[in-house]
Amino acid sequence: MNNDSVLEQLCDAADSFYERGYAHGSTGNISVRVEEEVWVTPTGQSLRGLSPERLARLDAGGNQLNANKPSKEYPFHLAIYRQRPEARAVVHLHSTYAVALSCLESFEGDESLQPLTPYYFMRVAPLAVLPYFRPGSTRLAGAIEETAAAHHSILLRNHGLICAGSTLSEAADRAEELEQAARLHFILRGERTRALSPADVEELLDTFVRKLS
Repeated sequence: MNNDSVLEQLCDAADSFYERGYAHGSTGNISVRVEEEVWVTPTGQSLRGLSPERLARLDAGGNQLNANKPSKEYPFHLAIYRQRPEARAVVHLHSTYAVALSCLESFEGDESLQPLTPYYFMRVAPLAVLPYFRPGSTRLAGAIEETAAAHHSILLRNHGLICAGSTLSEAADRAEELEQAARLHFILRGERTRALSPADVEELLDTFVRKLS
């Protein structure tokens, strides 16, 4: 797949997230790594209606290679790529249910989520939950860098979600599945639910997670 196709896919994914309400206003950012360069959605702009010509182009050290200014969150994108050599895409969204989940004082990650569907374990788990840091801060990027080696899915307190993948499709799938898990958490609160058994979960981990790690 050539570079133009990858960048067009990024713009299509960004537009899709916006149209489906996973991002609003100028929130959220997406990046792809192409060889040794990283392309990031621009700062202060909506994910809706982007084109490859408007994306910011960076080298691995964060130096700008074109005139477009990247999202202020680009340092944590670069941090994830440093920690995960296989990663080729990072998706950061302020999707409603994931943000709501991040605001629950009682939420502690996987232990706070009932094992309701196999797809959470196949695509998201393990989920790291980081404390609140100011968006765009070096402390946020540093905390993400420490966490990213062992987690491809991260929830930022009072902020949103981050998912990395070996392809843009994989990163997007993880982000969508995390948002869906958060949505189910709120829809089913107070209801009697049937959760997967510990044996069911172990089978999923052995089949879809541990075998691939």
